[in-house]
Amino acid sequence: MTARRCLVGVDGCRAGWIAAIEHEDGRAELRTTSRFDALLADLPDDALFAVDMPIGLPERIMGAGREAEIAARPLLSPSRRSSIFSIPARAAVETGAGPFAGEAHRREVFARVCALARATSDPPRAVSIQGFGLFPRILELDALLRADAALSTRVFESHPEIAFAQLNGGEAMRHSKKRGGRPFEDGMAERRALLLSCGLPPELLAEPLPRGAGEDDRLDACALLLVAHRLRAGQAVSLPDPPGRDAFGLPVAIWV
Repeated sequence: MTARRCLVGVDGCRAGWIAAIEHEDGRAELRTTSRFDALLADLPDDALFAVDMPIGLPERIMGAGREAEIAARPLLSPSRRSSIFSIPARAAVETGAGPFAGEAHRREVFARVCALARATSDPPRAVSIQGFGLFPRILELDALLRADAALSTRVFESHPEIAFAQLNGGEAMRHSKKRGGRPFEDGMAERRALLLSCGLPPELLAEPLPRGAGEDDRLDACALLLVAHRLRAGQAVSLPDPPGRDAFGLPVAIWV
């Protein structure tokens, strides 16, 4: 039997981060936090995390994104592949760290980031506005991992849509979670049923949604919690295998 261990699935949300936590004693809870380091400090030193956030930033991008993104996209149907953003080289991400003095400043920085992303990729590639919005959280996690190399042995990049597809026998979900920027109940219900059939503690879907998170964030964090189960059991797979490494030794891999 696999030893008990605190397992955590984490997704970004309006509040910062939403965590689906399964404690060693079997208790399960949802919580939001503005800082990832606060979550680390509040959980056991051996807690295992699956996080929907890019880890590992290459100095140059060759092809359609980091090698992790290139390796992961074939696992999704064409209609779902857009959920895997192409993250640019480290210099571009660091340029877009923020904070921004206003919308005009944000647009100015975004233009600089796109120019730098093109200059550090082959073929030249800019960055999506959605990917740009992730940069502060990417760098928050990057700083923690660079400061403590041991964190890389228990904080792993994953991706919820790939997790849902793998939990669904390798088949992409029939419906998206949102349509026109609004929650789509058919997609939400499809994912809730799948999570429960795969052993998710049902209280995670029944308890009130934490402030600063949406229902889609909850479902994604719960899917990542099940990835953490597979990581603990040694059943998760690295894309690519073996993981790449950036200049700071951080792994560049999506675990599924």
